[in-house]
Amino acid sequence: MAASDRGRRAYIGSFTAAGGLGLTTAAVHPGTGALTPLHSTDVLPNPSYLAPSPDGRFLYAVSETPDGTAAAFALTPQGPRLLAPAVPVDGADPTHLTLADGHLVTANYSSGSVSTLPVRADGTLTGPATVLAHRGGGPQADRQEGPHAHAVLPDPSGRWLLSVDLGTDSVRSCALAGGTLSVHAETRLRPGSGPRHLAFHPHGDRAYVLNELDPTVTVCRWDAGTGALTPLGETRLLPDGADEAHTFPSELVVSLDGRFAWAANRGHDSLAVLSLDGDTATLVTTVPCGGHWPRDLALHPDGRHLYAANERSGDVTWFTVDPATGLPDRGGSVEAPAASCVVFA
Repeated sequence: MAASDRGRRAYIGSFTAAGGLGLTTAAVHPGTGALTPLHSTDVLPNPSYLAPSPDGRFLYAVSETPDGTAAAFALTPQGPRLLAPAVPVDGADPTHLTLADGHLVTANYSSGSVSTLPVRADGTLTGPATVLAHRGGGPQADRQEGPHAHAVLPDPSGRWLLSVDLGTDSVRSCALAGGTLSVHAETRLRPGSGPRHLAFHPHGDRAYVLNELDPTVTVCRWDAGTGALTPLGETRLLPDGADEAHTFPSELVVSLDGRFAWAANRGHDSLAVLSLDGDTATLVTTVPCGGHWPRDLALHPDGRHLYAANERSGDVTWFTVDPATGLPDRGGSVEAPAASCVVFA
């Protein structure tokens, strides 16, 4: 795919069990960032999280169900085409996935594990899955009775995979060899914080862990040479006086120049704007997310537009980002029932 073609299509995942359309394809206006839905397919139940292949030929999705699976789609002019039947991940309720070293890797929330599936040259998946089970728990009995892997992603060097676990208040640095994951190091975060997702600074030396159970982001130093993640401090994601008890952050993304980050706050229904400077992240302000319960937040490859997938109001809202201030300006929205994820290819 030519660089100029990147981001011409958006792919929206949703919960079919809650009335979602499954996997929706939308055209992206190159100037305004506006979305125009083109077609949808519900061939896979609850495709809640998506990941395109680097060459833009394929799209991968988890099926967030108790008998979790993952599926591969070919991206065609007529829309995503399921390549083969979905493959079991041998984990319950996979919520996140990534591609690494010829494998698809999923974070399985309810079973508290991370699974790897080989990817064939034709883009299809094969099993059986190799599973790395997490162990442990946290102080919040209703949410941290055991491990809950919520995200898994490669570090910028490509040497490590980081698994973020809400249930154990920790991030695991893992090595992937021959399709098998092994834990290299485990970083403990503040008990009860409930880490959910993680994003890296473009320089690759800082990581920002988004916490769901307490609306904060933990700034960390990242050493790709040793695979060590070191917490440096926390920043709250809500203004003084806001209802923190009923706010559950979902996703954080970093600007292409590394000056800003944005976090989606479910409950408060806002986007937190953060200014990044070395070891610190400072809350600048919050702006309305344009809907209710923003489950995902995505930055377009051009760096100029943000997209909030508002699960409970059933829409995706787009914003134009001011490059000088980092402030998002709402541009519009499109209907997307039970929206859960937005990616671009």
